[in-house]
Amino acid sequence: MEEFKYVITEAEGLHARPAGLLVKRAQAFSCAIRLFANDKEADAKRLFAVMKLGAKCGQELCVQAEGEDEKEAVLALRELCMAEL
Repeated sequence: MEEFKYVITEAEGLHARPAGLLVKRAQAFSCAIRLFANDKEADAKRLFAVMKLGAKCGQELCVQAEGEDEKEAVLALRELCMAEL
């Protein structure tokens, strides 16, 4: 299992546009990818699940990937977070 933590810097938090970008990127990988925020857990490949996290600016988002391409997935999602969230 690979993981990283990121503090959300987007003023509106993890709203529809960045959540959609994250989901689209996560769907490119075969491994299981989970997000954790606000004591909630979500499948990173499902938009409504990611939106239900309610992650706001300043909150920590934990991304965990487990499976065949977990390292590549974590690297790609970390890059996305640094650029978009």
